[in-house]
Amino acid sequence: MRGGDIAGLLIRQARLQRDWSQEGLCRGICAPSYLSKIEQGKAAPSPEVTELLLHRLGLVWTPEPEGLAPCWKALLSGSPNFDSLYEQLVQPRREILAFSPLAADALLLDAFYADEMRPLPVEWEPFLSTRQLALHRGLQGRWEEAVRLEPLPLLAAHHGEFLYAEGEYTAAIEVLRDAYRSASDAGYPYLMLSCRLWMGNCYSDLGRMEEMLTHYSVAEHLAEALRDTGSLSALRYNVASTQLELGQPEKALPYFASLPRPGFLDLHKLAICHEQLGHREQALAAVQQAEPMASGEMEQRMLALVRYRLEHPDYLHDDTYGTQLLDCFHRLRDTYPMGFTRFHLPWVLAWYKANRQYRQACRLLEEFPAK
Repeated sequence: MRGGDIAGLLIRQARLQRDWSQEGLCRGICAPSYLSKIEQGKAAPSPEVTELLLHRLGLVWTPEPEGLAPCWKALLSGSPNFDSLYEQLVQPRREILAFSPLAADALLLDAFYADEMRPLPVEWEPFLSTRQLALHRGLQGRWEEAVRLEPLPLLAAHHGEFLYAEGEYTAAIEVLRDAYRSASDAGYPYLMLSCRLWMGNCYSDLGRMEEMLTHYSVAEHLAEALRDTGSLSALRYNVASTQLELGQPEKALPYFASLPRPGFLDLHKLAICHEQLGHREQALAAVQQAEPMASGEMEQRMLALVRYRLEHPDYLHDDTYGTQLLDCFHRLRDTYPMGFTRFHLPWVLAWYKANRQYRQACRLLEEFPAK
C-alpha cells in the first residue's frame, strides 16, 4: 500500500486558499512542524486533530462516511449499474465526501461517471493508494504504467478502446484479448462483452469479416445472457455497416430498412445503401428523414455529401463536391475515430482517380492500407 492521509492534502489546500500560515492555523492545536508533516502525508493525525484543524478552517470533517464499495464494484466490473449507483451514493453527498477519507474515491468515481477521463490534480498523487494511482494513470492516458501498477481488467479494456480510437487495431486486439481473459478470470461478464465488441470493431475496421463475426457471435451470446439490448443493437449495426463498407449494400439494406426507430447514422447508412443500389428516390427520402436529426456540423456535412451525389450525377467532375468532400474527410480524420474517416475513403479515392490526382491517392493508400 502507498499514499498518505488525505486529510493532510485537504488541510493544505484549504489553508493556501485562505492564505494562512501554518503557524496561524495550528496555534493551540499542534506544532507547526507536525502540521507540515500532516500536509505532506508523512504523518497521520488523530481524528481529533484533523477535526480541529478543519473546523478552524470553517470545514466539517466526516471521519466515517457511508462506504462506496457497491459503486466501486460496479465500475471495476463494467456493470451498467455504475451510473445509477454513482447517482445514489456519490452525487448527493459530494460536499460530505469532499472532506472525508473518501475524497479521492469520490473524485475518481466522478471522472469515470462523467466519461471525460479527467485526471486528478498532480498534488493528489502522494496521497493515493496503489489502486487509486493506477486509475489516475489511466485517466492520464498512461495505460501501460497504470496496468503495471495494478492489472485491473477495466484499465486494460479502456486501453484497448483508446488504441482502437487511434486506429491502432492490431495493438488494440492484443490488449483487448488480454483484458477479456482477465475479465473472465475475475468473473466480470459485462467487461467480457465489451472486450468482444471492441475486438469485433477492430476486425470490422480492418475489413476482416470472418473474424469480426466470430467475436460478434460471442458478444451476442453474452449480451443475450445479460439481456443487454443496447449491445445487441450495436453489434448488429456494426455488422451491417461493415457489409456496406465492403461493397455489399444488398446485404446491409435489410437491416437498415427494418429499423422501427432509426437514428441519424442508421438513416445515413440507409441512404448510402439505396444510393449504391441505384434507388435514387429511396435514398433521397432517407436523407430527407435524417436531415432534422443532424445535430452537429459534421453530421450535416456527411449527409450533405450524400445529397450532393444524388442531385448531381456528374459530381466526380464538380469542384464544389470535391471541396466539400475533402474538407469533410480531413475534419473527420482530425476529430473523429478512425472508422468514420475510413468509411469515407472510397469516395475520396474515386475523386482523386477521376481527376487524375494519382499522387494524392497513393499517399492516402499509404496512410490507410487497403483492407
